[in-house]
Amino acid sequence: MWQLLTPLLNAGVYFLIFGLLLDTKRGVPDFIPFLVTGVFLFGFTQRSVTSGSKSVGDNLSLIRALHFPRATLPLAIAIVELQQLLLALIVLFVIVFAFGEPLSLQMLLFVPVMALQLMFNVGISMVMARLGAFNRDITQLLPFVMRTWLYMSGVIFSLPSLMKPGTRLADYPWLGELLQLNPAYVYVELSRHVLLGEYRNYVGGLAHATSTGQLWLYAIVWAAVMLVGGFLFFYRAEERYGRG
Repeated sequence: MWQLLTPLLNAGVYFLIFGLLLDTKRGVPDFIPFLVTGVFLFGFTQRSVTSGSKSVGDNLSLIRALHFPRATLPLAIAIVELQQLLLALIVLFVIVFAFGEPLSLQMLLFVPVMALQLMFNVGISMVMARLGAFNRDITQLLPFVMRTWLYMSGVIFSLPSLMKPGTRLADYPWLGELLQLNPAYVYVELSRHVLLGEYRNYVGGLAHATSTGQLWLYAIVWAAVMLVGGFLFFYRAEERYGRG
C-alpha cells in the first residue's frame, strides 16, 4: 500500500508547494498528471539507486555461503522496483484519463520507454552496488544526492517552460541544455511526451525544448552506456565482494 501512497502523498505536497504557492506550473497543461508522472518515474530510478547501494552489503552472508554471479543482486533490485512500479502505473493511468487524456496508440510507446529506463536502472544499480559494498557510508549521503537530482530533473516543473525568453534560466541557455541531457529528466520527459498529448503539443511550441526524437536518442544512449558500463564496473570487483 505504501508503495502507492508514498509517491501520491509526495505529489500532493509538491503540487501544494510548487504548483500553487510557488506557481511553477507556468502554463503547463494538465499539471497534476504531469507532476504525478514525474514523481512516479523518478521514484523508479531513485529506489533502484538507493536499494542497489545496499544490495551487496545486505547480502554478505549469502555471498559468503554461495557461489553465484554477484551481478544478480543489483539486477534483482531493479526488477523488483519495476514490479512495484507496475502497480503504481494503474493509479497513474487512472489520473491521466481522469484529466481528459484520450486513449491513443502513442501510449504504447510507454512500454519501450520503461524498458530503456529499466536498462538504465540496472546499470546504475550495479554502479551503486559496488560503491556501497566498499563504502557503507555512501547510503548516508544518498538522500541529499537524490533530492538534488530530483530538483534538477524537471520532476516538479517543466524545464522548457523555465527556458522561455525573459526567465532567469533563459540567460544561461547552456545550463538549460545541460539539464536536458540529465538521464532522469530524459526518461521522465519522454514518458510525458508519450502519455500526455496536450503537454507534448505545448512543449513542441517552445524554442528550447528537446524534441521527442532527441529524447528517444538520449534515452537509448543512456540505457546502453549505463547498462554496459555499470556491468563492467561491477564485474571488475566480482572476487572482492564479501571479503573482509
